Amino acid sequence: MASSIDFVQYIVDQCSEAGEVVAKKMFGDYGIYCNGKIFGLICDDKFYLKPTDEVRSLLRTVEFRPPYDGAKDYFYIADVDNRDYLSRLVRETCKVLPEPKSKRKK
Repeated sequence: MASSIDFVQYIVDQCSEAGEVVAKKMFGDYGIYCNGKIFGLICDDKFYLKPTDEVRSLLRTVEFRPPYDGAKDYFYIADVDNRDYLSRLVRETCKVLPEPKSKRKK
């Protein structure tokens, strides 16, 4: 089951205080980016955040799940209704993620 565009837009809106947040369709579901860094996935109307040690202590509930079969575990974020909480998680996650690799010109 793919994610609904309404849920995807809701997550983008909820995380928007962290920076420029966009979702991009990937393999039937969505990757979610902040200021060019992919920080999570939206799969089957569920929100997953890349796991980092820095964010673990900020989570209200630490739950690991793979977003799809064969994937590595991500933090599963069930509480998506608090905009300040989600934006803080995204900001702190993105602080420790590497900068995206620049695309080479052909």
